[in-house]
Amino acid sequence: MILVTGGAGYIGSHTVIELIESGYELIVYDNFSNSNIESIKRVEKIVDKKIITIEGDIRDRESLKNLFSNYNIDSVIHFAGAKAVGESVALPLKYYDNNVYGTMVLLEVMSEFNCKKIVFSSSATVYGEPKSVPITEEFELSATNPYGRSKLMIEDILRDLYISDDSWQIILLRYFNPVGAHISGMIGEDPNGIPNNLMPFISQVAVGKREYLSVFGDDYDTCDGTGVRDYIHVSDLANGHLKSIEKIDNITTPLAINLGTGKGYSVLEMVQAFKSASNREIPYQISPRRDGDIAICYANASLAKEFLDWSAIKNIEDMCRDSWRWQSNNPNGYNK
Repeated sequence: MILVTGGAGYIGSHTVIELIESGYELIVYDNFSNSNIESIKRVEKIVDKKIITIEGDIRDRESLKNLFSNYNIDSVIHFAGAKAVGESVALPLKYYDNNVYGTMVLLEVMSEFNCKKIVFSSSATVYGEPKSVPITEEFELSATNPYGRSKLMIEDILRDLYISDDSWQIILLRYFNPVGAHISGMIGEDPNGIPNNLMPFISQVAVGKREYLSVFGDDYDTCDGTGVRDYIHVSDLANGHLKSIEKIDNITTPLAINLGTGKGYSVLEMVQAFKSASNREIPYQISPRRDGDIAICYANASLAKEFLDWSAIKNIEDMCRDSWRWQSNNPNGYNK
């Protein structure tokens, strides 16, 4: 049985669908601080199956021990964690407590119950400001904010854990920019407050919730002056976790794997693609660059192809169409 921490969140809920449709038994463990129980109810409708869902925090040792005592958990997909870059700068201790300390408690309980397989939700933020593109897994690691540092610290903890006990099997999935929604339009990204990411912000402008999009910088050395990123459909990303679970028994040393498309799109290219998908105008204003933003960032995803037999199959049109289907059907997200 697989434990999916943070399984009610954006990427977690899509991964739960992939796992169940492939025949896996699982438990969702989530504190619902940045997610909604409604997402699990909708996943249950999509897969036509009841999902064991337990409300709990990864920092709660006794809750985790009860969970491992009551269920035969043999592997963990670990999504649970705070994830907003700006908030992490304002509240660094929250990020180190929730992300780093929470993961340490989880790993200690896993070790106690001899569960030593983990797929960790890392991030391309661990590459800091890369000197070139495409980014391979061998690039130097650094971070420019507490969120990124928390991911890098957890990667280091997992590598150290393996050195101390080589029976652990560890995959570190470094995501690029997840976008899109399930093809049903029933689940998708539902950020609290003002969105931190481009696609939900564009979606909320298109649906009339926000007046305009702020485009941070139009003087980068790119095709149109706006920042270029590797956007990956959340369903492709979820499939990468399924493939990781299928292949984790072949792991002999902690393995970091990029999950991206290997192609970059500029902010204005995404705006144009979303305009075409939604048939809505997307007003935008140019704002100054943000500190820490880089011009171009996209993945070399060849290791994922080689080791996981995985590659992204959905394109920019799929990403925008599915995002719009979700947003237009759910203008207020999971809050009806």
